[in-house]
Amino acid sequence: MTSEADLLALAVDIADEAASLAARRRAEGVAVAASKSTLADIVTEADREVEDLIRTRLNAERPGDGFIGEEFGDASGTTDVTWVVDPIDGTVNYSFGIPSYAVSIAAVTGGDALESWTTLAGVVSAPALGETFTASRGGGAWLGSRRLAVSTAWPAGALLASGFGYDPATHEGDLANVAKVMPIARDLRRMGSAALDLAFVAAGRLDGYFERGLKPWDYAAGALLVAEAGGEVRRTMLDSGRPMCVAGTKELVREILERIDS
Repeated sequence: MTSEADLLALAVDIADEAASLAARRRAEGVAVAASKSTLADIVTEADREVEDLIRTRLNAERPGDGFIGEEFGDASGTTDVTWVVDPIDGTVNYSFGIPSYAVSIAAVTGGDALESWTTLAGVVSAPALGETFTASRGGGAWLGSRRLAVSTAWPAGALLASGFGYDPATHEGDLANVAKVMPIARDLRRMGSAALDLAFVAAGRLDGYFERGLKPWDYAAGALLVAEAGGEVRRTMLDSGRPMCVAGTKELVREILERIDS
């Protein structure tokens, strides 16, 4: 079986190439290719081109692995490794020229069931910020040569991040959750990229993060970053039927979930 270090090295190499392509296409101008769940949930031509690059590289380097991508769907593999990819997380930011977007690549084992996955390696590369966050199982989370650690104290309240779904019907519930959590918050950030939110929790730039309705490619790499930085990511189903993802220290995650469930 390929080691976590080997999988991470490949993920970093591919993410660097993919992030460079995304940045070039952003500089050239972005064309909207389609909408997904709603008119606000857009796909750019760059999303598709970047995912195609990642898939092509992985097929060449590891032809038996599975693939789960946001734009082109799933492909079953013959090995125990599946790659979970968001080519541009934060597409709306990307299309508007806001620098909070990232390429997210994770290698997981455990078959098709998300609940049984073990994430072996993850990369979140933010080309507009000039930063690449990396993690491997048991190897820590890193930003370049700096090892990352989650924030463990927030005497003025926790600096939190969240996000809202593109479906207007979900906004009332999302805002209600924000209201429940705000009593323990110093302030709230809404940056528009789950992968970066999770990377920032791992780096201690945010104390915690919560959001409903995330897809596996939104958080597969970021969740490993948080875990390897000493934090926790919990995914639980709410009464609405939409999964809630919460990240931070174990204590903060528990407190956020208790408030949301109240």
